[in-house]
Amino acid sequence: MKQHHVFSFLQRMGKSFMLPIAVLPVAGIFLGVGSSLTNETTIAALHLESVLGQGTFLYSVLILLKQVGKILFDNLPLIFAVSIALGMSKRRKEVAALAAIIAFFVMHATINALLCLDGSIVNGVVSGQALDGSITWVCGMLSLEMGVFGGIIVGLGVSYLHNRFYQIQLPSVISFYEGERFVPIVCAVTYVFVGVLMYFVWPPLQHGVYNLGRLISDSGYFGTFIYGVIKRSLVPFGLHHVWYMPFYQSALGGVQMVNGSMISGAQNIFFAQLSDPSVTHFSVDATKFFSGEFIFMIFGLPGAALAMYQCANPEAKKKTASLLLSAALTSALTGITEPIEFSFLFVAPLLYVVHVFLAATCFVIAQALQVAIGFTFSAGLLDFTLFGILQGNAKTNWITVVLLGLVYFFVYYGVFKFLIVKCDLKTPGRDESIKVFDKKKYDFSFDKSLIDPRSQMIVQGLGGRSNFTDLDCCITRLRATIKDDSLINEGVLKKSGAAAIMCQPNAIQIIYGPQASNIKTKLDEYMLNVPESYDFDDKEVVLETKTQFELECLVNGEVMPIEEASDSMFAHKLMGDGIMIRPSDGVVVAPCDGIISMVYPTKHAIGITIDDNTQILIHFGTDSAKLNGKGFELLVKPNQKVKAGDVLWNADLTYIKENALDENIIVVFTKIKDGAELEKKYGKMQCHDMMLRVKG
Repeated sequence: MKQHHVFSFLQRMGKSFMLPIAVLPVAGIFLGVGSSLTNETTIAALHLESVLGQGTFLYSVLILLKQVGKILFDNLPLIFAVSIALGMSKRRKEVAALAAIIAFFVMHATINALLCLDGSIVNGVVSGQALDGSITWVCGMLSLEMGVFGGIIVGLGVSYLHNRFYQIQLPSVISFYEGERFVPIVCAVTYVFVGVLMYFVWPPLQHGVYNLGRLISDSGYFGTFIYGVIKRSLVPFGLHHVWYMPFYQSALGGVQMVNGSMISGAQNIFFAQLSDPSVTHFSVDATKFFSGEFIFMIFGLPGAALAMYQCANPEAKKKTASLLLSAALTSALTGITEPIEFSFLFVAPLLYVVHVFLAATCFVIAQALQVAIGFTFSAGLLDFTLFGILQGNAKTNWITVVLLGLVYFFVYYGVFKFLIVKCDLKTPGRDESIKVFDKKKYDFSFDKSLIDPRSQMIVQGLGGRSNFTDLDCCITRLRATIKDDSLINEGVLKKSGAAAIMCQPNAIQIIYGPQASNIKTKLDEYMLNVPESYDFDDKEVVLETKTQFELECLVNGEVMPIEEASDSMFAHKLMGDGIMIRPSDGVVVAPCDGIISMVYPTKHAIGITIDDNTQILIHFGTDSAKLNGKGFELLVKPNQKVKAGDVLWNADLTYIKENALDENIIVVFTKIKDGAELEKKYGKMQCHDMMLRVKG
């Protein structure tokens, strides 16, 4: 069950990445084209100084494209932070987005301050004591290079804090800060401490990557393979810059005499040889850090994109095609692989593991077959043409790349398609969860417990949903634009708790006091979840049908919707409808009269037969069967008659919390009379409070 929970979590996080991923291909093309065709070495190699040189019109256009693409990639961590917070938050997503921006700034500002204090940054300049590539500019601040992983840390943390606190109620003295206003505050405070933690944790990771690089550089083909594995593995964390930069620019990448000068660094050696007319074949020892990337960036990943497209559901293929085609073109043309890699990294991590292995073999094979092609920006078709094809096959062996690339195209295609189908991986176009849980499309049985009486009265007092727009709130009041003033019912609005009402032509202000923000949040949820037909239908709200029986709350705690259960079997109501309680102690009593019809051997669940038509299952804890009864002192046995209030368990709640997935108690109706309806009450309750009524 925990594995399913983790997989579901990764899927939801993967879906949160789709919005920024959709814009990355365009940004990648802009950055790749702009960077390659404004590079002085490239311009000189093509003898196009008169067309692409500084001061020309095309040069200005290309610089513009380069800067537009660069700003998006430079701020990719922030973009992902906001996207994850948006995608993972349950309600009031705009508040989560704002909180993510605030938390991101706070975390990096904290790191920046600590780096200044320890001397890593002096007068706005990185000092010599810092590892090359370990500190970079983040939103105008020098901070640790954390890459997209920094944005993921912020997005996940903020979404958790948002879901936990966006409806918090505070004492009346500070009630102005309750609800959604509390979220940015708690996020800002929390990420001061996260920034301090990252300041201590992240640099050792960076140094470990750097030291490993020194070991790799002298290990032959095996070292090349490990180099490729580590470089691709570090891409999601932004640590690949720390990894490859020493090879590109320092003696780790080699030292050679070129045209009378001693040159160190793989990239420096390649470009020195590029301008040396006496070179007959570029150095394979230097270009082994580059050449293999052309194979999987131009050929391999487009093959993977084709496999994902063909595995997409028929109704999703059109939308999937536009995403994957642009991502594949970006990889092939510019060598920017994030758009396509991130499309499967989090929703299907197995594919990324396979991709890392295949990419590493490309490095080794290119080195073994004497391929020698470097690049300025990345291993895309532009650099392949400039530094491979145009330099001649004698110097570069570029034809070998084409032949190997065709092989790898089909290898990537075949392996990805096989794994997607075999393991049912939810790559783009295959995840149907949005359709399955689209409430507006699949609301077959409306849960009337979602009706908030105050929100219903406010809608009635405003003349119905169609009579008002631009609903908003300030510190103490709700504001709305009114279409027909004559439909306003001040009596109903005052009944909802309004202290005063201010009506103006086509506008209204309803004064509730400091709790106005919380009222607005609940009103938004009401209008999102409750069909409009229930706004004025009092009979439907009251549910005036014959009551069969009631279930009392069986433990002190908080009664919650069953849809929030961690176990998808209960959350999707596969065993029946019901309710969930988060207990505050371990004394659990019978919610009604009945007979114990079943006791699980592991003592974590029992069944109660109420009458011929009704049976309930009480399930204590999620993934608690593995405890084998430890922590559960069960005080009833099969066929025993119980009365409401009889003690069922005297459980060790602390032990269950620490060793199960959670301690929540699920009560579901495994058998119930046809046509019966459940009226549920949510919130904090004491034992014996009425929590559920069966009617009909």
